[in-house]
Amino acid sequence: MSWRLDVENVAGIRRGSATLEPGLNAVRASNWQGKSSFLAAIATALGTASPLTEGASEGRVSLSTDEREYAVELTRDGGRVRTTGEPYLSDEVDRVCADLFAFLGEENEVRRAVREDDDLEPLLTRPLDFEDIDAKIAEARRERDRVDEALSEAEDAAERLPTLVSRVSGLEAEVDELEAELEASADAAGDDETREALSDARAERSRVQSRIERLESTAERVREQLEANREELDGLDVGDDEELERELDEAKRELRQQKRDIELLRGVYDANRRVVAEGRTELLTDVTHGLVDDELACWVCGAETDASSVTERLDELAEKIERRTAAAEASRERVEGLTERVETHEKRRQRERELRTDVRELRERRSDLERRLGDARERDDELAERIDDLRERIESDSEQVTDIESDLKYAKARLDDAKSELESSESEAEKLESLRSQRQSLTEEITRLRRRKQEVKKETRDAFDASIREIVPLFETGFESARLTSEFELVVARDGREASLDALSEGEVELLGLATALAGYEAFDVADRVPVMLVDRLGGIADENLGRLTEYLSGTATYLVMTAYPEHGAVEGRDIDPSDWSVVSDSAAAKGAE
Repeated sequence: MSWRLDVENVAGIRRGSATLEPGLNAVRASNWQGKSSFLAAIATALGTASPLTEGASEGRVSLSTDEREYAVELTRDGGRVRTTGEPYLSDEVDRVCADLFAFLGEENEVRRAVREDDDLEPLLTRPLDFEDIDAKIAEARRERDRVDEALSEAEDAAERLPTLVSRVSGLEAEVDELEAELEASADAAGDDETREALSDARAERSRVQSRIERLESTAERVREQLEANREELDGLDVGDDEELERELDEAKRELRQQKRDIELLRGVYDANRRVVAEGRTELLTDVTHGLVDDELACWVCGAETDASSVTERLDELAEKIERRTAAAEASRERVEGLTERVETHEKRRQRERELRTDVRELRERRSDLERRLGDARERDDELAERIDDLRERIESDSEQVTDIESDLKYAKARLDDAKSELESSESEAEKLESLRSQRQSLTEEITRLRRRKQEVKKETRDAFDASIREIVPLFETGFESARLTSEFELVVARDGREASLDALSEGEVELLGLATALAGYEAFDVADRVPVMLVDRLGGIADENLGRLTEYLSGTATYLVMTAYPEHGAVEGRDIDPSDWSVVSDSAAAKGAE
C-alpha cells in the first residue's frame, strides 16, 4: 500500500524522494524547505498541476504504487509548460473533483471563494459540466427507442404464441388428411405448372394475411399509446412562468438590498457601540462630565446631547437591525420557496416537451404502419384474384386430384410457415423479460441523469450541514451554525443572528472553507475517485485545533498528506523529513554566502 514519489525540478524542489503510507503523512519542516512544493508534486503525479521549477527547462515526477508506476514529464515550451506521460488520474471528472475537493491547499478555489465571499455554486457543481449529461440522456433515449421497438415485437410474438400453436396443430392434422385422400385417389391429371403456381399463390397469401394481422395488432397498440400521451398532454397545465420568474428576480433583488442595508446598519451600530461601551466618546467629541450624566456634542450632526440619549439611540438602532434581519430571513424563505416553484414548473415543461416528442414520433410510426398495412391489403386482394384465375385454368377432369395436390402443397407450405413463425415468435418472446428489464434500467438512468444536478446540490448541502454539526462543538467555534442555501450562499449564525464572514476569525473562515470543500468531496464520492487528500497552509488555525482537524479528517482518504511546522506537536502521524531534498532555497542561501 506504500506510494513512493521521486521528484525533479517541480515547484521549489530540485530533487527529492519520499514514501507515503496509509493514514496521516505530515511533511514537517520550517519555511522554504519544500513542504508545499511536495504537495504540488503529488498533484502533478495525479494529473492536476504542472509547476515546473523556475529557471528549469525540464522536470519530472514518478509515482510507484503496489500495482504499477506512473510518470509525468514537464517541459518548458516558450512561455508555457507542456505535460507528457501518464498521470494517476486519467478521467477529466476525477481530476476536476481532486482539484476542487481533495487538494485543499491555500489556493484551493473553494477555500479561496469562502475567504473572499464569492459565488460557490459554479465551483460546487463544476464536475457536472464535464459529465456531459445532455449527451448521455440523448444516447439513453436512443437506446430506449431501440429497446421499445424490440419490446413491441416481443410482445406481439408473445400474444401470437397460443394462436400459432393452435394453427400448427390444425395444419398438421390437415396435411395428414390430405395425404390420405391423395393416396386413395387413382387418377392424376391437370397442368403441374398451374397447380404449383396455385399452391405458391395460396402460400404467399397466407404469409400476407399473417403480416396483416401483425400490422393491425401493432397499429392498435400505437394508437392506444398515442391517445394516452395526448390525454396526458391535454391534462398537463404548464402555464406561463414569466411572472413567477419576475417575482423570483424581484425577491432576490429585495433580499440583496436587505442584506446591504443590514450590513450598513450593523457597521454603524458596531462602531458607535464600541466607542460608547469603551467610554471613548472624547475621541470623537468634547465631553462634559456631570454628576447625573455626561453632556456631549453629537459627533455626526454637532447637536448637544448626553450619553444616555446616545445609548438609547444605539438601542433603537439595534432593534431596527433585528427587525430588518427578521425581514431578510422572511425574504430568503420566500426566495427559496419561489425557487422550488420555478424548478417544479420547469419539470412540468420538460414533461410537456417529452410528451410532444413522443406524440410526434407515435404519429410518424402510425402513418408508417398504415402505409404498410395498405400495401399488404392491396397485395392480398391481388393474390385472391390470382388464385381464382388459376383455379379456373385447371381442367375439369383433373380438378379433384389437382385440388387435393394443390391443397396439400398449400397446407404443407402453410405448415412450414406456421412452424417457422412459431419458432421465431418463441425466440422473440423469450427476450421479453430481458427487454423489459433493459427498458426499466434505461428509464431509471434517464431519470437519474435529469435529477443529477439537483441531487448533487442536495447531497452537498446535507454533507455541509453534517460537517458543521461536527465542527462547531469539536472546534468550539464562535459561531453556532452555518448552512448553504439552495443557491449555495453561505449563511453563518452567531448569537442567534446572521453574521458576516468579516466578523469571523481567520481560523473560523478557514474551517468553513474546508467544510465547504468536504461537502463537495462527499457529494461527488471523491474518496472512490482519488485516494489522496492534500491539506496545506492553515496558518489561521491554532496548534490544538490542527490536532482536532487531523482527527476529524482521519479516514477520509487512504493517504492524508498535511504540511506542518516543527512546533506543531498536535499534528501526529508519520513524518516526512525534507532535510535530504535539494530545494531552490538552498541555491539562494549559497549565493548569499558567496
